[in-house]
Amino acid sequence: MAKEDLLYLGGKTAVVTGAASGIGLGTAELLSRHGAKVAMVDISPQGEQEAARLQGMGREAAFFQCDVRVEEQVARTVSAICDRFGGIDVLFNNAGVTVRKTVKDLTEQEWDFVLDVGLKGTFLFSKHTIPVMEARGGGSIINAGSGWGLKGGNLAAAYCAVKGGIVNLTRAMAIDHGPAGIRVNSVNPGDTDTAMLRDEGVQTGAALDAATMETYLADCGADRPLARIGMPEDIAKAVLFLASDMSSWVTGAALSVDGGGNA
Repeated sequence: MAKEDLLYLGGKTAVVTGAASGIGLGTAELLSRHGAKVAMVDISPQGEQEAARLQGMGREAAFFQCDVRVEEQVARTVSAICDRFGGIDVLFNNAGVTVRKTVKDLTEQEWDFVLDVGLKGTFLFSKHTIPVMEARGGGSIINAGSGWGLKGGNLAAAYCAVKGGIVNLTRAMAIDHGPAGIRVNSVNPGDTDTAMLRDEGVQTGAALDAATMETYLADCGADRPLARIGMPEDIAKAVLFLASDMSSWVTGAALSVDGGGNA
Protein backbone atom coordinates (compact mmCIF):
# COMPACT_ATOMS: atom_id res chain seq x y z
CA MET A 1 0.00 0.00 0.00
CA ALA A 2 1.37 3.41 -0.99
CA LYS A 3 2.34 5.62 1.92
CA GLU A 4 0.56 8.57 0.32
CA ASP A 5 -2.72 6.64 0.51
CA LEU A 6 -4.94 8.49 2.99
CA LEU A 7 -6.06 5.14 4.45
CA TYR A 8 -2.50 4.06 5.16
CA LEU A 9 -1.85 3.66 8.91
CA GLY A 10 1.85 2.82 8.78
CA GLY A 11 3.71 4.05 11.85
CA LYS A 12 0.51 4.28 13.89
CA THR A 13 -0.59 2.14 16.82
CA ALA A 14 -4.25 1.18 17.06
CA VAL A 15 -5.90 -0.23 20.18
CA VAL A 16 -9.01 -2.36 19.70
CA THR A 17 -11.02 -3.51 22.71
CA GLY A 18 -13.21 -6.58 22.42
CA ALA A 19 -10.74 -7.75 19.79
CA ALA A 20 -10.93 -11.52 20.28
CA SER A 21 -13.95 -11.99 18.03
CA GLY A 22 -16.64 -10.35 15.93
CA ILE A 23 -16.39 -6.70 14.95
CA GLY A 24 -13.31 -6.16 17.11
CA LEU A 25 -11.39 -8.97 15.46
CA GLY A 26 -12.48 -7.92 12.00
CA THR A 27 -11.33 -4.38 12.71
CA ALA A 28 -7.97 -5.47 14.12
CA GLU A 29 -7.40 -7.49 10.97
CA LEU A 30 -8.28 -4.61 8.64
CA LEU A 31 -6.31 -1.95 10.50
CA SER A 32 -3.25 -4.20 10.55
CA ARG A 33 -3.67 -4.85 6.82
CA HIS A 34 -3.45 -1.08 6.32
CA GLY A 35 -0.18 -0.86 8.19
CA ALA A 36 -1.15 -0.22 11.82
CA LYS A 37 0.51 -1.86 14.77
CA VAL A 38 -2.46 -3.37 16.57
CA ALA A 39 -2.94 -3.86 20.31
CA MET A 40 -5.73 -6.40 20.70
CA VAL A 41 -7.48 -6.08 24.07
CA ASP A 42 -10.02 -8.56 25.42
CA ILE A 43 -10.98 -10.37 28.59
CA SER A 44 -11.00 -13.64 26.63
CA PRO A 45 -7.66 -15.43 26.22
CA GLN A 46 -8.77 -16.31 22.68
CA GLY A 47 -7.27 -12.99 21.71
CA GLU A 48 -3.78 -14.44 22.19
CA GLN A 49 -4.35 -16.92 19.35
CA GLU A 50 -5.80 -14.25 17.09
CA ALA A 51 -2.84 -11.93 17.68
CA ALA A 52 -0.46 -14.82 16.96
CA ARG A 53 -2.33 -15.47 13.70
CA LEU A 54 -1.80 -11.87 12.60
CA GLN A 55 1.85 -12.08 13.60
CA GLY A 56 2.14 -15.17 11.40
CA MET A 57 0.96 -13.02 8.50
CA GLY A 58 3.86 -10.63 9.09
CA ARG A 59 1.83 -7.98 10.88
CA GLU A 60 2.65 -6.20 14.13
CA ALA A 61 0.07 -7.31 16.68
CA ALA A 62 0.01 -8.13 20.37
CA PHE A 63 -2.65 -9.32 22.79
CA PHE A 64 -3.36 -7.67 26.13
CA GLN A 65 -5.83 -9.38 28.45
CA CYS A 66 -7.90 -6.84 30.34
CA ASP A 67 -11.26 -6.39 32.01
CA VAL A 68 -12.32 -2.96 30.73
CA ARG A 69 -14.52 -2.46 33.82
CA VAL A 70 -11.54 -2.30 36.17
CA GLU A 71 -9.55 0.95 36.14
CA GLU A 72 -6.37 -0.58 37.54
CA GLN A 73 -6.32 -3.13 34.73
CA VAL A 74 -7.06 -0.49 32.09
CA ALA A 75 -4.29 1.80 33.34
CA ARG A 76 -1.83 -1.09 33.42
CA THR A 77 -2.85 -2.20 29.92
CA VAL A 78 -2.47 1.27 28.40
CA SER A 79 0.98 1.53 29.98
CA ALA A 80 1.95 -1.90 28.63
CA ILE A 81 0.76 -0.97 25.13
CA CYS A 82 2.86 2.19 25.23
CA ASP A 83 5.88 0.21 26.42
CA ARG A 84 5.42 -2.27 23.57
CA PHE A 85 4.58 0.09 20.71
CA GLY A 86 5.72 3.53 21.87
CA GLY A 87 2.32 5.21 22.10
CA ILE A 88 -1.29 5.12 20.88
CA ASP A 89 -2.71 6.91 17.84
CA VAL A 90 -6.08 5.18 17.40
CA LEU A 91 -8.49 3.77 19.97
CA PHE A 92 -11.54 1.73 19.00
CA ASN A 93 -13.70 1.31 22.10
CA ASN A 94 -15.57 -1.75 20.90
CA ALA A 95 -16.02 -4.00 23.97
CA GLY A 96 -19.68 -4.57 24.75
CA VAL A 97 -22.27 -7.08 25.92
CA THR A 98 -26.04 -7.28 25.97
CA VAL A 99 -28.83 -8.82 28.01
CA ARG A 100 -32.10 -8.80 26.07
CA LYS A 101 -34.66 -7.82 28.72
CA THR A 102 -37.01 -5.01 29.65
CA VAL A 103 -36.41 -2.68 32.60
CA LYS A 104 -39.01 -4.65 34.54
CA ASP A 105 -37.18 -7.94 34.03
CA LEU A 106 -33.54 -6.86 34.32
CA THR A 107 -31.74 -7.57 37.56
CA GLU A 108 -29.50 -4.91 39.04
CA GLN A 109 -26.52 -7.16 38.38
CA GLU A 110 -27.45 -7.52 34.68
CA TRP A 111 -27.92 -3.76 34.34
CA ASP A 112 -24.54 -3.07 35.94
CA PHE A 113 -22.83 -5.70 33.77
CA VAL A 114 -24.06 -4.24 30.48
CA LEU A 115 -23.38 -0.62 31.48
CA ASP A 116 -19.99 -1.34 33.04
CA VAL A 117 -18.59 -3.20 30.04
CA GLY A 118 -19.98 -0.88 27.37
CA LEU A 119 -20.15 2.59 28.87
CA LYS A 120 -17.74 2.49 31.80
CA GLY A 121 -15.23 0.58 29.69
CA THR A 122 -15.38 3.28 27.01
CA PHE A 123 -14.87 5.96 29.66
CA LEU A 124 -11.94 4.20 31.32
CA PHE A 125 -10.01 3.37 28.16
CA SER A 126 -10.55 6.90 26.85
CA LYS A 127 -9.52 8.45 30.18
CA HIS A 128 -6.19 6.65 30.19
CA THR A 129 -5.51 6.94 26.45
CA ILE A 130 -6.26 10.64 25.94
CA PRO A 131 -3.14 11.85 27.82
CA VAL A 132 -1.02 9.58 25.61
CA MET A 133 -2.62 11.04 22.48
CA GLU A 134 -2.21 14.59 23.78
CA ALA A 135 1.51 13.97 24.21
CA ARG A 136 1.69 12.78 20.59
CA GLY A 137 -0.17 15.81 19.24
CA GLY A 138 -3.50 14.11 18.57
CA GLY A 139 -5.22 10.91 17.61
CA SER A 140 -8.52 9.32 16.69
CA ILE A 141 -10.99 7.68 19.06
CA ILE A 142 -13.84 5.65 17.63
CA ASN A 143 -16.58 4.52 20.00
CA ALA A 144 -18.87 1.62 19.15
CA GLY A 145 -22.44 2.83 19.31
CA SER A 146 -25.35 1.08 17.64
CA GLY A 147 -28.42 1.72 15.57
CA TRP A 148 -30.17 1.31 18.92
CA GLY A 149 -28.10 4.18 20.25
CA LEU A 150 -29.85 6.42 17.72
CA LYS A 151 -33.35 5.01 18.24
CA GLY A 152 -34.97 2.57 20.65
CA GLY A 153 -35.32 -1.19 20.42
CA ASN A 154 -37.35 -3.88 22.10
CA LEU A 155 -36.12 -6.08 24.94
CA ALA A 156 -32.86 -4.14 25.13
CA ALA A 157 -33.24 -1.48 27.82
CA ALA A 158 -29.71 -1.69 29.22
CA TYR A 159 -28.11 -2.00 25.78
CA CYS A 160 -30.03 1.02 24.46
CA ALA A 161 -28.98 3.01 27.53
CA VAL A 162 -25.33 2.14 26.92
CA LYS A 163 -25.34 2.90 23.22
CA GLY A 164 -27.33 6.11 23.56
CA GLY A 165 -24.88 7.18 26.24
CA ILE A 166 -21.92 6.35 24.03
CA VAL A 167 -23.27 8.42 21.14
CA ASN A 168 -23.63 11.53 23.29
CA LEU A 169 -20.44 10.86 25.26
CA THR A 170 -18.70 10.86 21.88
CA ARG A 171 -20.00 14.35 21.11
CA ALA A 172 -18.86 15.64 24.52
CA MET A 173 -15.41 14.13 24.07
CA ALA A 174 -15.10 15.62 20.59
CA ILE A 175 -15.81 19.08 22.01
CA ASP A 176 -13.46 18.70 24.97
CA HIS A 177 -10.48 17.18 23.20
CA GLY A 178 -10.63 18.62 19.69
CA PRO A 179 -8.26 21.45 20.67
CA ALA A 180 -5.62 18.80 21.47
CA GLY A 181 -5.96 17.35 17.97
CA ILE A 182 -8.02 14.35 19.09
CA ARG A 183 -10.97 13.44 16.87
CA VAL A 184 -13.77 11.42 18.49
CA ASN A 185 -16.55 9.74 16.50
CA SER A 186 -19.00 6.90 16.95
CA VAL A 187 -19.71 4.12 14.50
CA ASN A 188 -23.23 2.76 14.82
CA PRO A 189 -23.75 -0.71 13.34
CA GLY A 190 -27.01 -2.38 12.56
CA ASP A 191 -27.40 -6.13 13.11
CA THR A 192 -24.04 -7.73 12.28
CA ASP A 193 -23.27 -11.43 12.07
CA THR A 194 -21.34 -11.96 15.28
CA ALA A 195 -21.50 -14.36 18.20
CA MET A 196 -23.33 -11.65 20.17
CA LEU A 197 -26.10 -11.30 17.58
CA ARG A 198 -26.52 -15.07 17.46
CA ASP A 199 -26.71 -15.14 21.26
CA GLU A 200 -29.43 -12.50 21.11
CA GLY A 201 -31.42 -14.87 18.92
CA VAL A 202 -31.16 -17.48 21.65
CA GLN A 203 -31.98 -15.00 24.43
CA THR A 204 -35.14 -13.78 22.70
CA GLY A 205 -36.24 -17.26 21.65
CA ALA A 206 -36.06 -16.37 17.95
CA ALA A 207 -33.37 -18.96 17.21
CA LEU A 208 -33.60 -22.35 18.89
CA ASP A 209 -31.62 -24.50 16.45
CA ALA A 210 -29.49 -24.20 13.31
CA ALA A 211 -32.48 -23.82 10.98
CA THR A 212 -34.23 -21.16 13.02
CA MET A 213 -30.91 -19.34 13.51
CA GLU A 214 -30.53 -18.91 9.77
CA THR A 215 -34.11 -17.67 9.53
CA TYR A 216 -33.49 -15.26 12.41
CA LEU A 217 -30.35 -13.85 10.77
CA ALA A 218 -32.14 -13.42 7.46
CA ASP A 219 -35.04 -11.68 9.18
CA CYS A 220 -32.61 -9.24 10.85
CA GLY A 221 -31.65 -7.94 7.42
CA ALA A 222 -34.87 -8.36 5.49
CA ASP A 223 -36.34 -4.90 6.13
CA ARG A 224 -33.16 -2.96 5.40
CA PRO A 225 -32.78 -1.24 2.02
CA LEU A 226 -29.68 -3.34 1.31
CA ALA A 227 -31.63 -6.46 2.39
CA ARG A 228 -28.93 -8.18 4.44
CA ILE A 229 -27.29 -8.06 7.84
CA GLY A 230 -23.79 -6.69 8.22
CA MET A 231 -20.55 -8.59 8.41
CA PRO A 232 -17.68 -7.58 10.73
CA GLU A 233 -15.68 -6.27 7.79
CA ASP A 234 -18.49 -3.86 6.90
CA ILE A 235 -18.08 -2.15 10.26
CA ALA A 236 -14.29 -2.41 10.16
CA LYS A 237 -14.20 -0.38 6.94
CA ALA A 238 -16.04 2.46 8.66
CA VAL A 239 -13.62 2.33 11.59
CA LEU A 240 -10.69 2.43 9.17
CA PHE A 241 -12.13 5.58 7.58
CA LEU A 242 -12.53 7.26 10.97
CA ALA A 243 -9.07 6.14 12.11
CA SER A 244 -7.32 7.43 9.00
CA ASP A 245 -6.43 10.79 7.49
CA MET A 246 -9.31 10.26 5.08
CA SER A 247 -11.54 11.65 7.86
CA SER A 248 -9.22 14.44 8.99
CA TRP A 249 -12.05 16.98 9.47
CA VAL A 250 -14.61 14.59 10.92
CA THR A 251 -15.27 14.69 14.65
CA GLY A 252 -18.35 14.42 16.86
CA ALA A 253 -20.11 12.40 14.17
CA ALA A 254 -22.43 9.42 14.64
CA LEU A 255 -21.90 7.30 11.54
CA SER A 256 -24.64 4.75 10.80
CA VAL A 257 -23.37 1.53 9.22
CA ASP A 258 -26.58 -0.48 9.04
CA GLY A 259 -27.57 -1.21 5.47
CA GLY A 260 -29.99 1.68 5.61
CA GLY A 261 -31.91 0.35 8.61
CA ASN A 262 -32.29 3.72 10.33
CA ALA A 263 -33.32 5.35 7.06
